[in-house]
Amino acid sequence: MDEMKDESRLYAETKQINQFIRRFNGEEDEKGERYYATDKQYRNLKLRKKYLEILFDRSNTGISNDLKTQFVKDVLEKKEPPILDFHGGNWFAEVQATFNANGKDQPITLFMELEKHHLGTRWTIYKVHADMYNDSFKRDTVVVGKFLHPMSHELDFMNLRKAFLNKDSVTQYVSKKFTPDHLSVFLYESKKGSIKYKSVEQVKFHFFQIPGWYFELAEFNRPGYNNGWLISNLVKLSAPGDEAILRRYVHHEN
Repeated sequence: MDEMKDESRLYAETKQINQFIRRFNGEEDEKGERYYATDKQYRNLKLRKKYLEILFDRSNTGISNDLKTQFVKDVLEKKEPPILDFHGGNWFAEVQATFNANGKDQPITLFMELEKHHLGTRWTIYKVHADMYNDSFKRDTVVVGKFLHPMSHELDFMNLRKAFLNKDSVTQYVSKKFTPDHLSVFLYESKKGSIKYKSVEQVKFHFFQIPGWYFELAEFNRPGYNNGWLISNLVKLSAPGDEAILRRYVHHEN
């Protein structure tokens, strides 16, 4: 604290995810002191508007001022203005980490969500994405003639042997609908000891809690007042299927 020459900068910075949620909801004052349901300022709309206007990454020109204004208006002018709920679901973490796989550093993304556990909650890994797994399971659409004859059942599938003669051609005999489950492969490789955790490189959070909207939360460590945990991406969900499409995009699913 002695090194902080300007206290207002400390107050302006959103230092923790919980603080971001409290500010979004209007549940703390400018100095970080919490408001409770019995306090007059608790979830005050003027206070919420003040906070919502500073909770965006101002360096991101991809989020237009019109879109920000529409978002703030949509949040605050509802009959029951929506709030963020830490235990409310519909938000998750994206953790970009580095693992050592067979002597080579590889990026692996872990998707994590809160799960009820006894009387409390805990963070759990529910999805994984790794480009190196995509390469392993990629179907070769160029090769022609790799298939099992439709009458193979009459031969008790004895011709399966040709599917396993070459390890690189096995995927040619898999259903076109097959999608590799990266989490299962990741757990198998971890248990086998072929991948080892090294470090976390970046963390982001994805929120779908506000009806009709999605936003991404990222941490910015830079000089000035616009730093800490800020909204780094904002999307209005107009059509009924928009949320499902966006979730698949975030999860790297085709």
